[in-house]
Amino acid sequence: MHKYQNITEDHIDLLNIIEKDGNASQREIAINTGLSIGKVNYIIKALVDVGFIKINNFNNSDKKLEYAYILTPKGMQEKVNITKKFIIKKQEEYDKLKSYISE
Repeated sequence: MHKYQNITEDHIDLLNIIEKDGNASQREIAINTGLSIGKVNYIIKALVDVGFIKINNFNNSDKKLEYAYILTPKGMQEKVNITKKFIIKKQEEYDKLKSYISE
């Protein structure tokens, strides 16, 4: 059983944002997803733990430390796999609900 079996739509959203803009701050990610900064931080740590993303530190100036989030090859592949499974699951839920309405 994989550690990342409980990947949610929020995880997928973060993977997509990181793929598009790895320099986005956790605050920017929170604003774009509607999640709290704490939840963004929690999800990022979980994605790092399973190897889907890695974090690089760099200094843009003497005053500010920033992070760059990088989707790993494993993260890219799993993002595709998870997204496919998520879509299949949502389609099954939709079909089930539709059958209830038809009854």
